Amino acid sequence: MKRFPGVRRAVLAAGVIGGLVVTSAAIAASTQIPKFNYSKLKGTITADGSSTVGPYTTAAAELFRRAGARNVRITVGISGTGGGFQRFCSGETDLSDASRPMKLSEAAECKKNQIGSWRAFTVANDALTVVVNSQNTWATCLSVEELEKMWEPGSKINNWKDVRPGFPNVQMRLYGAGTDSGTFDYFTEAIVGRSRASRSDYLATEDDNVTVQGVAGDRGAMGYFGFSYYEENKSRLKAVSIRNPKTGQCVAPSVKSAQSGSYKPLGRPLFVYATGSSFKRNEVQAFLGFIFQNEAAIAKRADFVPLTKAQLKRATANYVLAVKAARRG
Repeated sequence: MKRFPGVRRAVLAAGVIGGLVVTSAAIAASTQIPKFNYSKLKGTITADGSSTVGPYTTAAAELFRRAGARNVRITVGISGTGGGFQRFCSGETDLSDASRPMKLSEAAECKKNQIGSWRAFTVANDALTVVVNSQNTWATCLSVEELEKMWEPGSKINNWKDVRPGFPNVQMRLYGAGTDSGTFDYFTEAIVGRSRASRSDYLATEDDNVTVQGVAGDRGAMGYFGFSYYEENKSRLKAVSIRNPKTGQCVAPSVKSAQSGSYKPLGRPLFVYATGSSFKRNEVQAFLGFIFQNEAAIAKRADFVPLTKAQLKRATANYVLAVKAARRG
């Protein structure tokens, strides 16, 4: 089993430098989400970042408006997790959608630009999904080692017959996330063992629809993206099961496998970050509170994996503590 020190450092950045560290005592504290009169809220909330998390934030914004917040305008951009953090740390956006925790270097940039007291909120889970063409009848389950052989820097594997004995002589074309994407960071860390370590001769894109179209139109193609995009396109694509490195079982991406932790190593949490200054505004507090009050409904609407009960309890406690801190400030 590979160790992922880079992910651990990123988690520390998310939990210590700018966000709140939620202790067991904090979780035991009141998790009563403040009430807001949505009809009296007004203003604009700007969000940007992960193409994976973007549809979740968009779905949340639509339901928030339906719930009565008609005078709050929420814009959601998709420039990738890295691009989103660049805008966030330069003070251009209120919220940053992220499919990985903020890196230490990004946190340092936020600090340099005096974007202090930012908050990190876990809003959903994901099962990063490897997809193949619907006519692919052979790659039903792949191991981490096989995926690493296909994606590692300098890989020359361009035919399925070179992946495993018995696979057919079919030309392989690879599609994947662009280098500004948190999905790219997470996939390379989980599969290759080092963040951003990847072969470069694949079609890289920040638009997951490009991957959908490319894989759907080529018998030998393979790509990867968030679970929600697979759910939207499962009539056109096939999901590959991943062999769990510990149990040896082939596990398909699903709500159940992502929540149980059996979909390793491609199960992951998803985040929304808020700047300290924006979080002092009622419309931002209300929007994030609405997310935690309606998390399961939003996840279902946007084809995401909901938080577990334990995750939701912890996230809600984090939110309530952040509201109290913002109001004291």
